[in-house]
Amino acid sequence: MAINKAKIEAHIRGILEALGENPDREGLKDTPKRVAAMYAEVFDGISYTNDEISAMFDTTFEESCMTQEESADMVFMKDIEIFSYCEHHLALMYNMKVAVAYIPKKKIIGLSKIARIADKVGRRLQLQERIGTDIAEIMQKITESEDVAVIIEGEHGCMTARGIQKPGTKTLTTTLRGRFKKDSDLKQQLMMLYR
Repeated sequence: MAINKAKIEAHIRGILEALGENPDREGLKDTPKRVAAMYAEVFDGISYTNDEISAMFDTTFEESCMTQEESADMVFMKDIEIFSYCEHHLALMYNMKVAVAYIPKKKIIGLSKIARIADKVGRRLQLQERIGTDIAEIMQKITESEDVAVIIEGEHGCMTARGIQKPGTKTLTTTLRGRFKKDSDLKQQLMMLYR
């Protein structure tokens, strides 16, 4: 589904009017167009399903020496910076850091693809919990490994800039699949690496 920038422009103009602003004044006359362009960029992930993102970033390397039964070797990438927008308030979720771990079966994903997956999933109207679930699902599809973990830490504009107004409040979510969910030693190792 393509993002309809013309419709966004019309609605942003209406919002400006509803706020009591003059959308034709010098500082605002191009705001609807700028907001539409920004929305097309920051919500780019809405246009893709998890299956389409999986296909987009399905660059793997076959490693015959690794089988799930033989190996508990973990690939762990952390401090992947992303942003997203809360679907409840359209507020920015920022200072978000994503960590992704998986135990390779026979396929190893290109490292840059992990960061690209996290970025694309974040570019949707989201919940932090769903970002983790979506990343885990895509990683499982690409790597064919059930053993995937995603940890996300972030700040939410709906908590820090409005409502309760508690700047610096962080939300931490974990999504654990396969052995990361069942094996307490592996889970402990994951959390030690995350620190």
